[in-house]
Amino acid sequence: MSVDPAVYARLREIADQLPQIPGIGKIEIRDGEIVMTMSPVKRHELAVLRIARQLNAQLPATNPGYIAYHGADLEDAGLGRLRNPDLMVFPEATLEGTQSAVLPHEVLLVVEIVSKSNPDNDYQAKVRDYAAMGIPFYLLVDPRNGTGIVHDEPGYTNREKFAFGDTVAVGPWSIDTGGLLTYA
Repeated sequence: MSVDPAVYARLREIADQLPQIPGIGKIEIRDGEIVMTMSPVKRHELAVLRIARQLNAQLPATNPGYIAYHGADLEDAGLGRLRNPDLMVFPEATLEGTQSAVLPHEVLLVVEIVSKSNPDNDYQAKVRDYAAMGIPFYLLVDPRNGTGIVHDEPGYTNREKFAFGDTVAVGPWSIDTGGLLTYA
């Protein structure tokens, strides 16, 4: 579902003006709505850190100049989407630009750690959005039950399931999930 460009522009303007609120982790725009999410729990952030370390150790060999980075927005104005993935792989030079968000054509991989409060967002809406944005790989990690899914292009028709403890291939990278912890 795409959103009228004028409506999306107005939503983006409002989202950019929202004040920082304690306990609110991310502000996203999806399906014609501004969505605010709670700050993630520590084990969620630990998973992001451990996956980022592994990717950043491999990227100089596979994709020189790229980084695994958390905290950046991902915007596809044509789809009317503003997302804030837990982790993305894109060129480090992108951070030198003046745009307020990373563009989908720059991103090789998005990583989402499933939240306790809204798992359907990661399993359904984000699969749809990231596939529509043309992002080649989507790694979904679920600390609720110690599992995950690697979504491959095109359109994420190839889905490899894994359990914590497995070493999984995500494109040219290898992720050891043995250090990831469940929420329980």
